[in-house]
Amino acid sequence: MDIQTYLKQATRTFTDASVDSARLDCLILLEDALGKDRAWILAHPEYELPDMIIDELNKKVTQRKIHIPLAYIRGQSEFYGKTFYVNEHVLEPRPETETMLTLLLELPLQDTPTIVDVGTGSGVLAISSKLELPAAHVFGIDIDPACLEVSQCNAKTLHADVAWLEGDLLKTATTPTEIDVVLANLPYVPDGFPINTAAEHEPRLAIFGGPDGLELYRQMFDQLQIIKAPYVLTEALYDQHTDLAAIATDAGYKLTKQQDLIQLFELANQTPTNI
Repeated sequence: MDIQTYLKQATRTFTDASVDSARLDCLILLEDALGKDRAWILAHPEYELPDMIIDELNKKVTQRKIHIPLAYIRGQSEFYGKTFYVNEHVLEPRPETETMLTLLLELPLQDTPTIVDVGTGSGVLAISSKLELPAAHVFGIDIDPACLEVSQCNAKTLHADVAWLEGDLLKTATTPTEIDVVLANLPYVPDGFPINTAAEHEPRLAIFGGPDGLELYRQMFDQLQIIKAPYVLTEALYDQHTDLAAIATDAGYKLTKQQDLIQLFELANQTPTNI
């Protein structure tokens, strides 16, 4: 079978299974299997695929047509210009979350800030923060040890010196007492909210956040009334932003910036910043 034939057949299979971006997924699987870039693949439609490659591709096509996320099939996902290892224990990183790093880098932080990523999952926020701010002390916290195994693997691969802690939000025995920034991309989908077929393959613990989706944020802001980190960055659905801002206000925080799904909160009694 040549490349052109494979592309036609696999694209038709994905289309019939209602897989989004069917042809793009096929091209990505081909790139991985052949170790060639897309330009080479498209320029060589007549290239005969070895039987071993065809067998490998067929297995992955079978997985993808039942909507297993492409990142799980590939074992990797891109985030903020880096490649991260992912598996079924962690969410596939979303490009929308990159906005949190954009806002983090605009903050007027001290030279060696302490940054805590709560619910770190695959570690993309903690690791990216450390790579962008090498002098920062960065901690990643997750309640699931399987997630921490993934984040530690990514940190080793990307040479990011991050401290990893197992705990329930900010409740760990060794959480730093003085935190400059909290990054929180917590589960925020309301229980019972319809999700797509691909998301059904992702860990429910990392998706759903209670009846209105904000239960974990309530718990975190309760903890922040004691810790009083100057800056908190959160991610939530657009129609949750007003309620989340009210939760933060009750904990002594004020909303100072909002971009895409991300909200920036600052302690209400600290000196205002211009960002």
